[in-house]
Amino acid sequence: MRSKVFFAAIVCLLGSVILLGQGRGRQETAPASDKVTPEIKGIVPAGTKIEVVKWGLQGADGGVGMPDGSVLVAANGGIAKVDADGNTTMLAEKTGQAAGLAVDAQGRVIAAQYSGKVSVLYPPEAAKVLVDNYNGKPFIRPNDLVVDKKGGIYFTDCYQAGAKPKPDDLPQAVYYIPPNGKIMAVATDINRPNGITLSPDEKILYVNDWDGDYLVSYNVQPDGTLKNRKNFGKFDTKQDTDHGLVSGADGLCIDAESNTYATTPAGVQVFDAKGKHLGNLEIPLDDPGQNCGFGGPDKHYLYVVGHGVVFRIRTIPQGYKGRAK
Repeated sequence: MRSKVFFAAIVCLLGSVILLGQGRGRQETAPASDKVTPEIKGIVPAGTKIEVVKWGLQGADGGVGMPDGSVLVAANGGIAKVDADGNTTMLAEKTGQAAGLAVDAQGRVIAAQYSGKVSVLYPPEAAKVLVDNYNGKPFIRPNDLVVDKKGGIYFTDCYQAGAKPKPDDLPQAVYYIPPNGKIMAVATDINRPNGITLSPDEKILYVNDWDGDYLVSYNVQPDGTLKNRKNFGKFDTKQDTDHGLVSGADGLCIDAESNTYATTPAGVQVFDAKGKHLGNLEIPLDDPGQNCGFGGPDKHYLYVVGHGVVFRIRTIPQGYKGRAK
């Protein structure tokens, strides 16, 4: 009997380690509900409350605002819809470790999945795998994505922190799935591409480099390919035991004025349209936030999600209304 109990405890512990290693863990204590922001000129007034919308979820990624004021979160092993009062409805379950989420013009929820796919996951009748390989090789770990006005999808594929690359692995990369064409690798020159978004006019693609100093930008070409890589905004970096000096930049979103917001260990780092670092919003989490997006009926709330918690912050600029995220 004692050996069975010991075995069960080991299994439970290993399960927790695996979840945490995937960035899918949950904060075990309620986050502070009395935190406020410093002033970031043009972004938030000093003393703006960091509201706790929901906590206790298992994992929290995505952060896609919906027209009814709710937010979609990859959590509890599926896709959860969390309203402004914290009420939660599961839209999809067993979603292949969905991470980054997007909603296209048809209202379909699309996910980058750690299990190696990019898929439509909701509504159920539309569910299908869009891609699961590049030139016959499996992806590493699709992380985040953004859908353009044409219906094309940019997504990042990268290693989990601490993973050991295999000789036959694909390179860490940004891919583009054209609306009616074959998938293309459009950027392979980022150390570890993570969060991704487009400018409101969709002429610029932004990508977080977790394992580097910069938010990177590219000029988008008519066929979806990318040119003119630039180190757009310089992150506050941190010393990582295994990787040296890194930004740890994870999720990424943008407002209607082309200010970009990146979730990092230093907080949500905000950059203006020219790449100037405006300041950081420190989110009360045990670990860094995982993703962000604008929501609310007027899209004036920045939602920040991570480790089972959903926060929101009232901002001066609106989120970009031309797409869900």
